[in-house]
Amino acid sequence: MATNPPVLRKQLLVVDDDPSIHDFVGHALRSEPVNIVSCETAAEGLRKAKKDSYDLILLDLGLPDIHGLEVLARLRLIRSDLRVIVITADDTPESVLAAIRENAYGYLRKPLTATDLVDVVARALATEFEPAIEVLSSKREWLELSIPCTRDAAERIENFVRQLDADLTLELMQPVAQAFRELLMNAVEWGGGLDPSRRVRISCIRTPRLLFYRIADPGPGFRFEGLTHSAMVNPGGALASTAVREEKGLRPGGLGLAMVQAMVDDLVYNEAQNEVVLVKYLA
Repeated sequence: MATNPPVLRKQLLVVDDDPSIHDFVGHALRSEPVNIVSCETAAEGLRKAKKDSYDLILLDLGLPDIHGLEVLARLRLIRSDLRVIVITADDTPESVLAAIRENAYGYLRKPLTATDLVDVVARALATEFEPAIEVLSSKREWLELSIPCTRDAAERIENFVRQLDADLTLELMQPVAQAFRELLMNAVEWGGGLDPSRRVRISCIRTPRLLFYRIADPGPGFRFEGLTHSAMVNPGGALASTAVREEKGLRPGGLGLAMVQAMVDDLVYNEAQNEVVLVKYLA
């Protein structure tokens, strides 16, 4: 009788000085194929990272001996491709930006939910390594990035942008975040063809009066009448557009552009329609 091969367990290191976080992580990930190693100081975490090989590190910023952002920078020197998820009660934009600069995989605010933790850990462990996200500007008022054309990179950046604008009301930020996500996913899927060697350039600009997002993809552009994968223009409606999306390997959907237009104040494409600007007024 054939037997299933054993599941290869991943190695996870948790660096946090709060014992309740270690209990929480162990409980939340109890069904995941991971071996969890815990430590409560930065020095111990760095020693373990040098001594053993880990697939993922969960790192607190408020450690008692060394600030977590300094630990993150030192971990990059130990192994440049090491995936690190920041878990912290720090809600300042400066910390989010620093985590982006150090190419953290993700950023979770405490208190965090088990669902959020499981989702980001599972994605970090399942996704193959890909070209790095390039930080072109990391000012609070002007974040500019170049990302590989993968869904994983788009998911990560959408999460970071949400963290940066967490001071806005949920009523204001939720539709903007959804619109930004839809445009970014379209850029990596349609414009970039989900090719990790191609890149999408993103600018996120914030002033006291507005949010301004610009997304430029490497594709040749499009015309709305040619978007057979969109339920907006496919004469067969949602069912026909779903079949086209499945054939092209795109995520389910197709109502995205209609949704985006309804959720923001201004949406402007360049002539080729491979660059788009989204504007939401804060006043």
